[in-house]
Amino acid sequence: MRTVGIIGAGQMGAGIAQVSAGAGYHVYLSDIDLTRAQAGKDGIEKALSKLVDKGKMARDAANILLARIEPVASYAPMAEAGLIIEAATEREDIKRKIFESVAEILDKSAVLASNTSSIPITRLAQSSPDPARFIGVHFFNPVPVMGLIEIIRGLGTTDATVDIVRSYGEALGKQLVFANDAPGFIVNRILMPMINEACFALGEGVATIRDIDTACQLGLNHPMGPLTLADFIGLDTCLEITNVLFRTTGDPKFRPAPLLQKYVEAGWYGRKVKRGFYDYSAEVPVPTR
Repeated sequence: MRTVGIIGAGQMGAGIAQVSAGAGYHVYLSDIDLTRAQAGKDGIEKALSKLVDKGKMARDAANILLARIEPVASYAPMAEAGLIIEAATEREDIKRKIFESVAEILDKSAVLASNTSSIPITRLAQSSPDPARFIGVHFFNPVPVMGLIEIIRGLGTTDATVDIVRSYGEALGKQLVFANDAPGFIVNRILMPMINEACFALGEGVATIRDIDTACQLGLNHPMGPLTLADFIGLDTCLEITNVLFRTTGDPKFRPAPLLQKYVEAGWYGRKVKRGFYDYSAEVPVPTR
């Protein structure tokens, strides 16, 4: 397997495309149209140019990597891919429509994977052409920097499918962990309740944004505080994942914090819109409250 298809050319999909091409795979990169797929590749080119300028990558190596990424307007070229990875937004209805469309071109020996960060794989597999060849492959943002991939097998996933994805992840040089098919898997099952509780603490006036972040960063020896991290992930994404945990388990401990919901309703999604718990419009971010 030397060809990979990536569906979704946003931050996650483009990152997966970059590391896949860096490992020698030919990558078909798609989105809702060719313009967005090309924009994903353009973003990769910009990131690689920064590495070249800093002397961390040779220009020839960057050009070779970019040449392996081919933006496409439809899924049809992915018929030759041994692995197709869906990296769309964390909404189950959107993912299911993608899987149903991919069924028309997926090779009989190819694997279909989802980069979902929380939705149970067995449930998503209902919309796949073959649950035996369906699996969760959860990358972390930013993909070129983060060294982890969570691999999640559904009830019907075969050992052969796991082996294909294991070989792919190892070729990328990532550390692999294997999770059972439970909402949130490992990382988000633990991380999202912490971020959600930080939102509860802020909403209840326990402390300020800055003090909550500083306390957790220094007291827990984390690289950043939970509210800063939420802004980085995207508050809309955090809310989607928390809602999946709450709805799927029915456990009240996963109930989304009202303040998190309010920020999302306001369109304050974090860094990507320059406003979340912090205002990123200035050179130095400042708390929004």
